[in-house]
This record gives sequence, C-alpha cells and structure tokens, in this order.
Amino acid sequence: MAKKSIVARQAKREALVAKFAEKRAALKAAGDYAALDKLPKNASPVRLKNRCQLTGRPKGYIRYFGISRLMFRDMALNGKIPGVKKASW
Repeated sequence: MAKKSIVARQAKREALVAKFAEKRAALKAAGDYAALDKLPKNASPVRLKNRCQLTGRPKGYIRYFGISRLMFRDMALNGKIPGVKKASW
C-alpha cells in the first residue's frame, strides 16, 4: 500500500487537472503560452501518474481495470471481476 500522503497528492493533482482542463484547452488553442505558464504546474495532465485505485501502487498498473496486477490477480481468483478466470489449456 502506498503512503497516504502520496495517494492524497495524486488526488489533489487529479482535481486540479479537471478544474483547469477547459482553460488549458482554450489557452492552447489561442497559442497563449505566457498565460499557460501562469497556471499551476500540477494542473498539467502530464504530471499525473497511473496508480491502483485500491492500493495506490504505481507499478504493474492495468489500465483497462484501473488496478495493479496484484489486486487484479487477487480479485480475479476470488471471482470479483466478471468474465475473468484463470487460464488453463
């Protein structure tokens, strides 16, 4: 499990990105890079990191499910993800 402070920081960044999304798009379309510079740095979507929604783990992230490989395996084996089962052939 990731530190709570890091998970909170990521949530704060996500909120800032959502808040300034329209403004960023308008400034980019207008080509006003000086005004873009004055926006908060954390409002840039590039600063976001894919993290597991359950544990906050940054590595082994499965984008389709939004969770890490460890949580995916655990949930799949417990039958908590519909349509997913362990392969055997």
